[in-house]
Amino acid sequence: MANTWPPALFRGAPSPHTVPMARRVPLAGAREHRVNDHDTPRTKTLALAFGFWTLLALSYALSGALSSISEGDPPGWLRALSWNLGNFWLWMALVPLVGWLGRQTAGRSWRRFFAVQVPASLGVALLQMLVHLVLFWSLSGPGRMPVHTLGQYLRMEFAYSYHLAVLTYWIILAVLRGMESRRHLRDERLRSTQLETQLAQAQLQALRMQLQPHFLFNTLNAISALTLADPLQARLMIARLSDFLRLTLEERHAPQVPLSRELEFLACYLGIQQVRFQDRLSTHLDVDDDTLAAAVPNLILQPLVENALRHGLQDKPGAGTLRISTRRDGNHLQLRVDDDGLGLPPAGTAEGIGLGNTRSRLRMLFGDAAQLKLMPLTGGGTRAEVRLPFAEHAA
Repeated sequence: MANTWPPALFRGAPSPHTVPMARRVPLAGAREHRVNDHDTPRTKTLALAFGFWTLLALSYALSGALSSISEGDPPGWLRALSWNLGNFWLWMALVPLVGWLGRQTAGRSWRRFFAVQVPASLGVALLQMLVHLVLFWSLSGPGRMPVHTLGQYLRMEFAYSYHLAVLTYWIILAVLRGMESRRHLRDERLRSTQLETQLAQAQLQALRMQLQPHFLFNTLNAISALTLADPLQARLMIARLSDFLRLTLEERHAPQVPLSRELEFLACYLGIQQVRFQDRLSTHLDVDDDTLAAAVPNLILQPLVENALRHGLQDKPGAGTLRISTRRDGNHLQLRVDDDGLGLPPAGTAEGIGLGNTRSRLRMLFGDAAQLKLMPLTGGGTRAEVRLPFAEHAA
């Protein structure tokens, strides 16, 4: 203990075989640098999409082969693979087109949606089906089917394959629109969170701007009172006020500072008040070493000390004592400002700008996890106690 003053899978994309990978390109003077670094996430997305469609095709091929075996027929592994791989890889290549068509009707009327999507689904499905059947016929031939020409094969497969292709188009469209809606919702939530953060920062800054003129006004009043009575002390008070203002301006954008820095502010402020109170003020500090790195709101102690001086010690006959202590209590930090002054009036204390400002800042930064209490002390005087979550200040 120290007692001294411290110092997406379905998203549209070109074929993965044509995507430019990040590569190293030699520059003039034998100097190299990496280009297309932003392509890495895109490449991962394409790889995931390719893996998804391939696994889907393999699972269908396995299911078809096992079904043939269960019926006593040869499995026909190669024909099953060529059929399913060709089918699903073609749909993978058409996903960008389906996604683009879906974006053309996003947010439009249902009439516009169906006017675009119904003919689009019929046309894209027809294209996919014809290419798929021609590829399969070219690679695998008729096999045991009762057809001998491509035309006969197309007529035989048309109804089933075309129906399945149209259904697949609508499934892909629904999944893509669902993913797009989810992405928009996530972006809206992110923007909302950012706006709330910016609003909180603006409000905190406004509270600080309110606090500093309030302190400055009170201090200048005290200096004015000393100007004629004791010009030397007034000049000393002005010099210490300049030191205090310099410190506060250095941290003007920081909502929280280390407790050690906050104690520097407090030392400057007490130096000003010591000039004013002379030997009528005695100050004692009791700071635990493990609290010095704790993050605290900027200028959190100064309003508590000012309140103790103005309402507790200023009108007290004779000398007064001010005690400032800091403790860590589990996951909380405890800050106390005790005075042996006049104590709380029976009707309670009407909070002014300083204490009201402090409560508002604590509520905005920590919510219900922080609190400020004023309580009478046994034997006279008042205690102002702040409890807030303990966290070390990030450098």
